[in-house]
Amino acid sequence: MWDRPGPGLEPVSPTLAGGFLTTALLTEASEEASLRALESLMTEFFHDCTTNERKREIEELLNNFAQQIGAWRFCLYFLSSTRNDYVMMYSLTVFENLINKMWLGVPSQDKMEIRSCLPKLLLAHHKTLPYFIRNKLCKVIVDIGRQDWPMFYHDFFTNILQLIQSPVTTPLGLIMLKTTSEELACPREDLSVARKEELRKLLLEQVQTVLGLLTGILETVWDKHSVTAATPPPSPTSGESGDLLSNLLQSPSSAKLLNQPIPILDVESEYICSLALECLAHLFSWIPLSASITPSLLTTIFHFARFGCDIRARKMASVNGSSQNCVLGQERGRLGVLAMSCINELMSKNCVPMEFEEYLLRMFQQTFYLLQKITKDNNAHTVKSRLEELDESYIEKFTDFLRLFVSVHLRRIESYSQFPVVEFLTLLFKYTFHQPTHEGYFSCLDIWTLFLDYLTSKIKSRLGDKEAVLNRYEDALVLLLTEVLNRIQFRYNQAQLEELDDETLDDDQQTEWQRYLRQSLEVVAKVMELLPTHAFSTLFPVLQDNLEVYLGLQQFIVTSASGHRLNITAENDCRRLHCSLRDLSSLLQAVGRLAEYFIGDVFVVRFSDALTVVERLVKVTLYGSQIKLYNIETAVPSVLKPDLIDVHAQSLAALQAYSHWLAQYCSEAHRQNTQQFVTLISTTMDAVTPLISTKVQDKLLLSACHLLVSLATTVRPVFLISIPAVQKVFNRITDASAQRLVDKAQVLVCRALSNILLLPWPNLPENEQQWPVRSINHASLISALSRDYHNLKPNAVAPQRKMPLDDTKVIIHQTLSVLEDIVENISGESTKSRQICYQSLQESVQVSLALFPAFIHQSDVTDEMLSFFLTLFRGLRVQMGVPFTEQIIQTFLNMFTREQLAESILHEGSTGCRVVEKFLKILQVVVQEPGQVFKPFLPSIISLCMEQVYPIIAERPSPDVKAELFELLFRTLHHNWRYFFKSTVLASVQRGIAEEQMENEPQFSAIMQAFGQSFLQPDIHLFKQNLFYLETLNTKQKLYHKKIFRTTMLFQFVNVLLQVLVHKSHDLLQEEIGIAIYNMASVDFDGFFAAFLPEFLTSCDGVDANQKNVLGRNFKMDRPSSLSPSRLE
Repeated sequence: MWDRPGPGLEPVSPTLAGGFLTTALLTEASEEASLRALESLMTEFFHDCTTNERKREIEELLNNFAQQIGAWRFCLYFLSSTRNDYVMMYSLTVFENLINKMWLGVPSQDKMEIRSCLPKLLLAHHKTLPYFIRNKLCKVIVDIGRQDWPMFYHDFFTNILQLIQSPVTTPLGLIMLKTTSEELACPREDLSVARKEELRKLLLEQVQTVLGLLTGILETVWDKHSVTAATPPPSPTSGESGDLLSNLLQSPSSAKLLNQPIPILDVESEYICSLALECLAHLFSWIPLSASITPSLLTTIFHFARFGCDIRARKMASVNGSSQNCVLGQERGRLGVLAMSCINELMSKNCVPMEFEEYLLRMFQQTFYLLQKITKDNNAHTVKSRLEELDESYIEKFTDFLRLFVSVHLRRIESYSQFPVVEFLTLLFKYTFHQPTHEGYFSCLDIWTLFLDYLTSKIKSRLGDKEAVLNRYEDALVLLLTEVLNRIQFRYNQAQLEELDDETLDDDQQTEWQRYLRQSLEVVAKVMELLPTHAFSTLFPVLQDNLEVYLGLQQFIVTSASGHRLNITAENDCRRLHCSLRDLSSLLQAVGRLAEYFIGDVFVVRFSDALTVVERLVKVTLYGSQIKLYNIETAVPSVLKPDLIDVHAQSLAALQAYSHWLAQYCSEAHRQNTQQFVTLISTTMDAVTPLISTKVQDKLLLSACHLLVSLATTVRPVFLISIPAVQKVFNRITDASAQRLVDKAQVLVCRALSNILLLPWPNLPENEQQWPVRSINHASLISALSRDYHNLKPNAVAPQRKMPLDDTKVIIHQTLSVLEDIVENISGESTKSRQICYQSLQESVQVSLALFPAFIHQSDVTDEMLSFFLTLFRGLRVQMGVPFTEQIIQTFLNMFTREQLAESILHEGSTGCRVVEKFLKILQVVVQEPGQVFKPFLPSIISLCMEQVYPIIAERPSPDVKAELFELLFRTLHHNWRYFFKSTVLASVQRGIAEEQMENEPQFSAIMQAFGQSFLQPDIHLFKQNLFYLETLNTKQKLYHKKIFRTTMLFQFVNVLLQVLVHKSHDLLQEEIGIAIYNMASVDFDGFFAAFLPEFLTSCDGVDANQKNVLGRNFKMDRPSSLSPSRLE
């Protein structure tokens, strides 16, 4: 009866099938015919040749049938009579829908019949049903329990316990138990809060019984098979107690117990144990730690965790050869994975009762026994080969355990004298550095990072014990540092490092190699923070060794007809050089990463070490620039040339990392007037200047530019501008005949030169800043940079030759990108700096405003111009002055007509939309300006938003422009509240007696209407943003309490938000929506419950009058919590 349908089944015609289903309920005799019709329809629906249109017709027929009263009776017949999987699944879906959505309206007698028939059906056929049908039927029965247990379905849980206790139905009982735990302990949002709490309480009452049953099942299986397991012959792995184990396990009996041979289970026993462990894992995810979790249960779980590290059993399975044995081996491994899942669920709980701490210690001891077993090095296996043979999922679970131990429990366990933390770190060290995969190694480095963070915070909170804590862990940390440094060097780890991908970018825009290096250097940096002297003395000699190789390359450079050539040609020498250069690059990054540990309070103490590093870096960068290693010919150009460029670039980047140290040195040098500092800066500039050239590769050029920016911005030495090398850069950049650098480099160099002239020198009074001279120089610099741009300005006196449009666009792009960057980087600086900046830029700003109308139809140019103006408004609007600012705003308002806006948004794609968004951002700055200066623009701005922009974008599904428009509307309301609500002193004194006077009501209503409309659209980001804006206006300005909102808008908003909850279209925002509804309703609870709620319920479909009354009463009983989404089902 339960077999799949055979090929000979005759299909019923679609028309006939549809007819049978729609009239199925007319006669009792139609059950068999309806089944035939349904089978035919389901077969047709899933057939490859069925069209989408026909599928929609069938779907409609099936939905109509499912909605009919009494359809469940037919489904019960279908389930007991069909062999078709599709029909069974459809029938169960009808039951699921009935129970979860219509159960309230089902007559009591029908409910009793369903509660009786479905479990009988399951019991009769659970062994022959396909597993997915069986699981679905279990879920449907559990759904009934979710609604009716214990009041109307009192034996629901008792039946599950009986199933588990009967050997014949144990697997079925365990499936039911797991499903119950999933559906009742962590129910979906369609239950009321009270019912959720009731279910959890009921389940908690059963926990002790359930855990006892599960313990019994696992112990019985283990004991039964342990007795029959043959004693294995002595092997190198037997008797692994050792010193560590005796430390970890105080009780000899525990060690003996865990050293017993692992039994070999039959298939049925393995299946039962896997189900029991799955149940435990889910139960542990929600039950609190308590005495119900007995030592006996924990020990049993650890027995099964040993399956994961049992290499012998896995080998036996593979040696015996049959596929069944291989599957058996995999299943055994899976038991280990499931057991570790149980352990990790317990480990993830941060709240540990005092009485459970002893259990926790025992868990750690037992898990570290397993860790020692995994990392045991002997003749038969190296640690790495042992880990390679283990199931990958098991290793992942074990790593998860270690991470949870360090992040959640180390602080409480470290104080136990019987827990040897240092020995644990020894095991973790072995486990980390023998990981078979890169991902496994990354995960272990994360654990070390957590441990180092814990240690750092512990020392900061107990400074008195600092030395004692560090002494305890010093050896482990030095060992960790040395090994991590070895792992990033080709000299020690070439085979593994060559496997890393250094081309493909991940989601964080870094390659696998970059990620490997970054995570390793984070560990190095954290050790440096704890043990600065040790770390430096470990790292610097290694750097020195590689630097000697690099600095010694000069002797191998020969001059040939085509230029300079590196005379190293032997394959082995080239390979060794490649590895050394790669290592030097990594070590330079490591040295750069440590720069922060030489500044601040420790500057003087660690000055000598830092000076040694910086002098070395300056020497290396100068050496690379002088002998031009980046342009040298090599025997293997595809490998060695990129290596040489990378080392040079990394040396510049490492020196840049010490810019804050140089800035602190600059302050000290200012007081002491030391020549040493001047020499450092001058030599650095001698290294940088030759690289600012179009002949240098971009990677190296950009590194030099970034270093120059740091010297100009962070260090700011007074003498920088007088250094000949810096003068050379000025001359090169302002020379009209010189070839322009690539965009990014040009912007960086111009920023550096501008900052040299604009930023105040540290430690000097205002009268020594030489502002007049610097102002003249800055004006000359900007004039030279803008020369071609100024020539674009229309000139009525002497009309110029018309330039091709593309050339004009290039000039605009090149100039504005530089000027915008200069403004952006000066916007947070002193008033004097910004004044000089604007004086220099004034002509360029006026040219931009004059050119703007001419390019209004060129969205790419308009985009760049508006970016420039937006940056000006944000950084220099005070310096621009009111009249000119008004002129700019008025120009923009005149240019952006409705036609122009429509053209930009509808016809020019993303660039056009960006133009409008930037225009709106400029207006956001304007409406936020305090005082009355820009208030006259408010009517025009609101009119532009509501009459010109909003009608264009309102009905468009695309989110473009909408977020910026609504932010502008919000800023307009938030910063100009008195434009709409005139507040008088008397009104504020007599608050609650007199309403604030309302002005510009039509504009306010239009804005609110737009906000309301946005909640009817599917864009969840816009929904969240606008909901936040309304809540902010209510918090700051009492929006919901205003008369106009209260009387004409309040319940419209509540209605829309409730509809969103009911239809579950924005489920991710349930909490935010619920809070907003409550805040709105609380303004007038009486009106909400007396008038709005009955009207809202009346409009709800699919709910009869009785159900509406019940819902209304439930709302009234508990006002605040009744607004949770679960009440709205």
